[in-house]
Amino acid sequence: MTVSDPAPASPRHIAIVMDGNGRWAGRRHRPRSFGHRAGQKAVRAAIEFCLRQGIGALTLFAFSSENWKRPAEEVGALMQLFMKALEKEVGQLHEHGVRIAFIGDLSAFAPELQARMTQATAKTAANTALHLNIAINYGGRWDIVQAARRAAAAAAAGELDPQTLDEAGLAPFFCLSDLPAVDLFIRTGGEQRISNFLLWQAAYSEFYFTDALWPDVDAEVLGLAVADFARRERRFGQTPAQTRRQAG
Repeated sequence: MTVSDPAPASPRHIAIVMDGNGRWAGRRHRPRSFGHRAGQKAVRAAIEFCLRQGIGALTLFAFSSENWKRPAEEVGALMQLFMKALEKEVGQLHEHGVRIAFIGDLSAFAPELQARMTQATAKTAANTALHLNIAINYGGRWDIVQAARRAAAAAAAGELDPQTLDEAGLAPFFCLSDLPAVDLFIRTGGEQRISNFLLWQAAYSEFYFTDALWPDVDAEVLGLAVADFARRERRFGQTPAQTRRQAG
């Protein structure tokens, strides 16, 4: 099973904004950290769903660059949760052929957490059953800026001609450049916005919004999203008649 072998009418790459942990906990009169811990079950469900469906890539928005503005207690609890998840889950994911990668400005994290992420990436680098990408301290605008900086450095080094730079030439400088563009963008929790996530990679995504809070997401919820995706007519700027001719 590889990224290039999806089932017919199935997305090759799913991205998820995992929203609703805090509200899920609040409805149970528990602290927000309780909701974040409960959300781990939904992460496992999403990974298992993609493995069963032959979906090659899954990108999860775990911690945005704006999340540092949250209360220090909540941020601290999230960092501890990341550490424990890396300790507990990486071995099992590796056994199932999952490649783990982290995207975002990782320099902001404690050295121990950076080391754990590096170890997880190295251990699973050769796996192909599912490419699991964890967006952490990530923002779509940050991604565009870092791509522009890398392209500028390549131009300064004489490796790139700015006059001939186009979308195809800039694309390799973005995060996830080795994967297909995002086909299906899911946001849970009832909100209908993209929150600065994968602005470049989701340019032609199909968007699916669900009221389900993230800890309640399971295979049934994800199945509804994929079924809805299968009913969409993706035209990429063309007319319906053009896309139908190509499909035929």
